[in-house]
Amino acid sequence: MTNELGWMLDEVLKVPEARHAILLSADGMLRAHSQGIERDEAERQAAALSGLQSISRSTGEFCSREPSPWQQTLVEFVDGYVFLVAAGAGAYLAVSAGPDVDMEAVSYSMHKLVDRLGKELTSPPRRTTEPSTPDESGTA
Repeated sequence: MTNELGWMLDEVLKVPEARHAILLSADGMLRAHSQGIERDEAERQAAALSGLQSISRSTGEFCSREPSPWQQTLVEFVDGYVFLVAAGAGAYLAVSAGPDVDMEAVSYSMHKLVDRLGKELTSPPRRTTEPSTPDESGTA
């Protein structure tokens, strides 16, 4: 991972009390991270947040009898918050923030970033390639 999109994630951190931002794929792979969070930690969080969004999606019927598409998850801790939003097909944007953050400002900033970046934030499903088989000449 080259973290080409990391600088764009730093935009969300302009909200006071916002700490870290990561972009992840639906299968938990880290796509990018903001400054101030090490890659190893960002990868660990990406894997965990993938599970969180999956759980969030599966509880949609708790909100409504009709299918209700997932849009955002907010988790509150004593020392802050974690925001998780859809960021295009198969991609999610997560931001951590301190306890005194303006939650509306973080959410707005995240959605604004997703809208602005559009296709840059999508993560299509990974394709598995079939191993090539030798043809009659013995070459693959």
